[in-house]
Amino acid sequence: MTTMVHETAAGGARRTPSAVRRHELAAFLRSRRERIAPERVGLPRGPRRRTPGLRREEVAQLSAVGVTWYTWLEQARDIHVSVQVLDALARALLLDPTERAHLFQLAGAVDPAPGTDCPALTPALRAVLEQLEPYPACLQNSRYDILAYNRTYGLLLCDLDAVGPEDRNCMVLSYTHEEWRSSIVHLEEVQRLMAARFRAAMAGHLGEPAWKALLARLREQSPEFRAAWERHEVVAHRGKRKEFRNRYVGRLSVDHTDLWLGPETGPRMVTYVPADDVSRERLEKLHTIALERATSPG
Repeated sequence: MTTMVHETAAGGARRTPSAVRRHELAAFLRSRRERIAPERVGLPRGPRRRTPGLRREEVAQLSAVGVTWYTWLEQARDIHVSVQVLDALARALLLDPTERAHLFQLAGAVDPAPGTDCPALTPALRAVLEQLEPYPACLQNSRYDILAYNRTYGLLLCDLDAVGPEDRNCMVLSYTHEEWRSSIVHLEEVQRLMAARFRAAMAGHLGEPAWKALLARLREQSPEFRAAWERHEVVAHRGKRKEFRNRYVGRLSVDHTDLWLGPETGPRMVTYVPADDVSRERLEKLHTIALERATSPG
């Protein structure tokens, strides 16, 4: 029989999981603060400094939060931490992507800029994306965040470079972005299938804040998603022919293939191969337009 043992406090009382997490967060903040030399963030060291790294008041100043409030964080007080404050602290403490993710996880919060980093996103995979041109291709995680894409994909359904990283999610774009939606020929069918695939995928992530936040956002912003979600349909991923209306080259017919990057249904490379000669010529033209835009000044 397996039992869960919680860490105990100095007085012998058992800590709740939330209390354990608060103490881990406090210790993590202290360790990151103490490793930063004042000079790294433009502060003078001064002759009387005894604290290793930054002082608490300096972190509070750099992240624009109150000194008392930040002190409570390092004391593991039971207070609510907003994602805006966590983002400011991550920047002030010069956290790398892994440390930033750890900070948000300890705080039980959802990173406002999810999916911008992924262990599967290697330089080799970025090179593969480029080599697939003129065919559109992107890398997605299991939550449908678009982690990387080649230049042709960047102009396929909208100008993806103009979309903020926090909104580069195929579910969000398919239900809320007008240009993306208007580029999908069979929009209603695609939306229904995406909602069914999302429900099937979410079964393995029901307790994860990022997934719950995405679901809440879609239900709040899209009546079409709410209607599709209430059908409780589930389908597996499968290749499918798709049709798009591109603003630069016209109608395209492509075959969609998912290339899974591991043994589980996690990160995948999504590719669109032209289904006919006309679509092939138009994708080549779209690639040329994308190259011209990339090299043009301004």
